[in-house]
Amino acid sequence: MNKIYGYARCSTNEDKQDIQRQIRELKAAGAQEVIFEFEHGNALIKQNLRMLLDNAVEGDTIITLEVSRLSRSTQQLCEIIDTIKRKKLCLVIVGSISVDCRSGNIDPMSQAFIQM
Repeated sequence: MNKIYGYARCSTNEDKQDIQRQIRELKAAGAQEVIFEFEHGNALIKQNLRMLLDNAVEGDTIITLEVSRLSRSTQQLCEIIDTIKRKKLCLVIVGSISVDCRSGNIDPMSQAFIQM
């Protein structure tokens, strides 16, 4: 059975930001398990996000609330999308876009939207 993961990130420690709001919203959006971390956006790729991408299996879905939770640059986002495509996952940015690569491809409109 495919799993739906949520990914939440705050750029400061838990004393300064409440990550619980993100966790609640991700669970409301269907996440069965939420992976989170407190890390500044300038890190090349977040440790727990890397672990999530490494452990997700074909057909799984990863949801997040905003693109900025995943990456701070188009290059980082494209690298994540490449992993999503290679591993045949689905990425959902709640209220924004779904990038379904479970077939191994990304549709041209989603690709264009991401690069804009």
